[in-house]
Amino acid sequence: MYGNSRPVCSDQTGLHPRLDETVRRHLHSVWRQPVASHTHEAFRHAIEWRQARGAERPVILDSCCGTGRSSRSLAQDHGAALIIGIDQSGARLARGQRADPLPDNLLLVRAECADFWRLAVDQGWQLARHCLFYPNPWPKAAHLKRRWHGHPVFPALLALGGTLEVRSNWLIYLEEMRSALALAGREVTLAALPGGNPPLTDFERKYRDSGHPLYQLTSNLQV
Repeated sequence: MYGNSRPVCSDQTGLHPRLDETVRRHLHSVWRQPVASHTHEAFRHAIEWRQARGAERPVILDSCCGTGRSSRSLAQDHGAALIIGIDQSGARLARGQRADPLPDNLLLVRAECADFWRLAVDQGWQLARHCLFYPNPWPKAAHLKRRWHGHPVFPALLALGGTLEVRSNWLIYLEEMRSALALAGREVTLAALPGGNPPLTDFERKYRDSGHPLYQLTSNLQV
């Protein structure tokens, strides 16, 4: 069941021709879309959860975490940090919580990532690390603004700081992310994902077993 994933199919063969224009416009504007009520509630819960465990502890966000498999790994590997896994699907998060109880340093919340990021920026959060493992690539050229680097929330992603790590099986996505980060003055490392380690997410396992090349981008978002 894990080796039947097709490679990403897109009408793009390189960087989107309007990438720079789109990123520059978002870097010089403020996105004012109202925040979803369930994300407001999730963020209030996250604040209370942090305060109960020590608000001074470093925070790692695992955005678009799916079932939270990667969030559990991060919590195990970074015991001194507080890990918050975010996903828009309550059903996916529920599947991930049927296993062992969550570690005390891990919180999984149902929220819209773009809204949660903006609320975190408004509250002055500065992350130690921000993980985006296999985000939806939105491979059609018409969907550039749905990719995180082409989305109007991109400035909030930058403002959260920390070390950004993005993994994908579609190299163009990460090349676009690299270009967007360069426009924002950040240095980027992009390379093939080293093999030999257990897959960190369900998608990583599926793509690896399907023979897809996997890539990793990292960038220090502090300025």
